[in-house]
Amino acid sequence: MASTLTHRQGMALVVTAGIVWSLNGLFIRMIGDGAGAWQVLFYRSLGMVPALMLWLALTSGGGSIAARIRGTGWAGLIGGVGLIVAFSGAIYALQNTTIASAAFLFAAAPLITAMLARPVLGEHVRTTTWAAIVIAGAGIFLMMRDGIMRDGLTLASGNFAALASAAGFSVFTLSQRAARLGDSTPSLLIGTCLSLTVAFTMITLRGESLSVPPSAWILAMVMGAVTITGGMALFSAGVRVIPASEAGLLTLLEVLLSPVWVWIFFAEKVDANTLVGGLTVLIGLVLHALGASRRPLAAGPRPV
Repeated sequence: MASTLTHRQGMALVVTAGIVWSLNGLFIRMIGDGAGAWQVLFYRSLGMVPALMLWLALTSGGGSIAARIRGTGWAGLIGGVGLIVAFSGAIYALQNTTIASAAFLFAAAPLITAMLARPVLGEHVRTTTWAAIVIAGAGIFLMMRDGIMRDGLTLASGNFAALASAAGFSVFTLSQRAARLGDSTPSLLIGTCLSLTVAFTMITLRGESLSVPPSAWILAMVMGAVTITGGMALFSAGVRVIPASEAGLLTLLEVLLSPVWVWIFFAEKVDANTLVGGLTVLIGLVLHALGASRRPLAAGPRPV
């Protein structure tokens, strides 16, 4: 299918993926106090597993899904562990800080990946990327400091969780690149199954229950099956016909729209420091993407 797509259609698919992903924060606000972070992770993962299995079946070309999963080797396991941190950190962050702060901090994942790529993969880091890291770092510092000064540990813990989530996804990305895996979907399925197991274990150890309001588990499962897996499918199809750097810029729409949805439906406002810090991070990301356009890099979805 991808070979028949035009560049404009590819752009439309990637933009749509960014819009779909931007709804995650809205879904978390709709769930509200109906479920805790581990309960949301459990049901969201439960919705993702069949959707990912379906996507693998549709893209396997008649091959064995089990063989594709086994083919990930050590990268699938390491990437899966990274996704446990990415998924759980993202949900906790969205529940404990503003959607705007979480979205801007999630967006730092490509820069964390670039910074770690040198010691882990021995990759050269461009001067523009180092500049982007410094610029984005200043924005992150501003948001983290603001969170501590305004609301103490609650908002600060949400911001730290968002950064941990970005770092977790960087581990996932680096593991896939180190193993030169062309398709990260099998590893994503491994990470989702591990997250499901860890969430169930944490719920049990904490003496909590899987019993949550129907609206909460339905929203969480829809989030997993549609906003995350559906967005990934759209992105994967579109990125095959457009440059990786262009795809990276287009998916920044996710970061910009995430706080807009909760402002429209929940009147959640963005304070000045978060806005300034977030826009500073975005400037760093744009600089990174523009620098990457000189040397195409593998792009991948951020399923958090």
